[in-house]
Formats: sequence, C-alpha cells, structure tokens
Amino acid sequence: MINLASRDILHGWGKFVFTGVGLGLLIGVTLTMAGVYRGMVDDARVLIENAGADLWVVQQDTLGPYAEPSSVHDDVAKDLLGIPGIRETGNVTYLTMQIRHNSKEIRVMLVGFEMGKPGEPAYLVAGRPITRSHYEALADIKTGLVLGDTVAIRRHEYTVVGLTRRMVSSGGDPMIFIPLQDAQEVQYLKDNDALVNERARTAANPAFNRPGVPGLLEAIQASQTSSRFVNAILVRTVQGSEAAVSEQIVHWKHLQAYSKDQMDEILVARLIATSSKQIFMFLVILAIVSAAIVAFIIFTMTMNKVREIAVLKLIGATNNTISGMILQQALGLGLIGFLVGKLSATLWAPLFPKYVLLLSGDAVLGFLLVMLMCALASIFAIRAALRIDPATAIGG
Repeated sequence: MINLASRDILHGWGKFVFTGVGLGLLIGVTLTMAGVYRGMVDDARVLIENAGADLWVVQQDTLGPYAEPSSVHDDVAKDLLGIPGIRETGNVTYLTMQIRHNSKEIRVMLVGFEMGKPGEPAYLVAGRPITRSHYEALADIKTGLVLGDTVAIRRHEYTVVGLTRRMVSSGGDPMIFIPLQDAQEVQYLKDNDALVNERARTAANPAFNRPGVPGLLEAIQASQTSSRFVNAILVRTVQGSEAAVSEQIVHWKHLQAYSKDQMDEILVARLIATSSKQIFMFLVILAIVSAAIVAFIIFTMTMNKVREIAVLKLIGATNNTISGMILQQALGLGLIGFLVGKLSATLWAPLFPKYVLLLSGDAVLGFLLVMLMCALASIFAIRAALRIDPATAIGG
C-alpha cells in the first residue's frame, strides 16, 4: 500500500526539511535551557563534593559560606578537634572577585585553604600542589591560566603551579586556590592608604593612646594589619557521627554546622531557586511557542493541499487515511526537528560561558514531549481536512 504521507513529503521535501530545521533550532534552544539548569545544579553539587568535608561549621544563624557572609575565628578549628567523632578540620575562605591577567578581566572565586587539610583540591590535571606558604596558586583551567602564569591578586603576585578541572562556585565562576594566610589578607585587610588613615584615627583617639599605658597604641595598630577570621571550617568526621558532632558544635561552640545534605538543600533549593524558576518559565514559553509553530505549519501545509485532499475523498479515501497522513507528517516534522535540535544543542553547549549539562534522560523526555506536541498540534489540521468537501476537486 502506498504511504500517502511519505509521497507527499517527497513531493515537497525541500520545504519540509527546512521547516524541520527551523523547528529544530527552537527545540535546540529549549534543550539548552534545560541543560543550563542542570549545569547550575551540578555546579552547586560539585562545589560541595570538591570541599571534601562532612560538615561545614560557620557563623551562628547564617546559611554558610556559599549563601551568606560568615566569619569564624581560625583558632576554632583546633578547638573542634577535641570533640569526639571529628577526624580532621581545615580553615577555608571564599571570596568572589575580579582579577586581571594579560589585559583580560576574569571573574573567579578565590579560595584560601590549609595545605593537607579539608578544602584542598582533591586532584590536579597538571602541575604540582602548593608547597610554599605564600605566593603560589592553583587555578581551574576555565580561568584560561596556564602553568607558570603570574596573576596579580590585590597587593601581591601569585605564580600558577597547578591546574584543576571542574572546580567552580555555585555561580559557575572558576576557582583559584591560594594559601590561607594570603587569602585572609586579601579578604579582610584594607589597602595601604586605608591602613594609614585608620592608624591616624586610632592615634587620635584618647581611649587608645593613653600616656600611662605604653604599648597599647602599638598593639591596637598591629591588630589592624592582621586577620584571624575565616569563612568556614571544614570538618571530616568518623562515619555515622555527623549528627552527634553537629549537635555538640551547635550546643557548645555556639556555631552552625551543616551536613552535605543540608548544604545541598541550601544551594539547590534556596540559592538557585529563583534562577531555576526563571528557566522553567522560559521552558514553558518555548514549549508553547514550539507547539504553536508546529500547529501553524501543519495547518498551512494541509490548507495548501485542499484540492488533493478533496480528490482523495472523491476516490474513496477514508477519514482515518487522511488523518493518518497528516499525523505522520506532523510526527516526521517533529522527528527532524528533534534530531536537529539535539545536534545543535550538543554543538553549541561548550561555547556557553557557564556549564551546560545535557543529560540523556532529558533528551528522551524531550523527544517524547516533542512527539506529543506534534501529535496534538496536528489536530487542528486534521479537523480542517475532514471538513473539506469532495466536490472541491471538480469545482472552480
């Protein structure tokens, strides 16, 4: 039996294919938007995994270093080692900032860590770990930096000695790792001019510059040039003891402690919640636009074949035959569109500045939705075709 849909497509295959390509580009944008959301979630979870911690200890009544500002004294890390169930602790600082390299602005998250403790990158793809206590750095390859590059961060220059991969913030900014003391200076200390002004104000304050208390002014001014704060303390615990350790930290240390699951909930359900809702709205709008375009295309193609459909009815073609022809054309258009969309999304995803994660499960779901959308969109054309009078074939 002759397949009427394939015959009709072959008769005007050029128009049909180019229409499918146009629809495919729209589907590609839709798949990319879904990939952007998946990438945001993956960035957040990679950030948690890369920390290498079981608990995040932060300032009381804050949501942690990734969602809110948090300041904790760095000597607390040693105090925590006295709590049963804690194996290791490590101080870390996080600061999102703009750096300049070779006349190029780079948005990065600067991470200060203690060597050999939680917070240090788990692996390198090139180079070596930091071995000096100052002026060496590890950089994610997404920064564009290479081994041996020198990058200026605030007052000092740092030499890149190692490279990492997929070390990014929840916002997708690549990370640069430097020793903790250097990071504390970058984050908490003021510039030289501000320090000079602060010293002058301190010296002019009678409460800090008492004639009968020698050394007081010097001690206060010295405290202004050093910082003993970090944003979080990363804790590794004995397996299964996270809840008990967290309870003791909150009760005795008056700090906040979050587990991996809690940190995941903070980052995914709170930090990127607004962005995910916005992306979902874009996906809904794109789906509606795609359905409208498919419906319009199929309807137009059907109306352009009024005489041909009337002839089919005149020679005895049933309504099921005509409906099947239109449905097959709609599904064929959707198939071409999906294949083009999947290919285009795969090709341009690496060009996006943020990570785009295209999952096979999303592709399968997208294919089913596209086919369903095309089938529903063909209903309008089928209803119009079934109303065509066979007498049109012999009319004027």
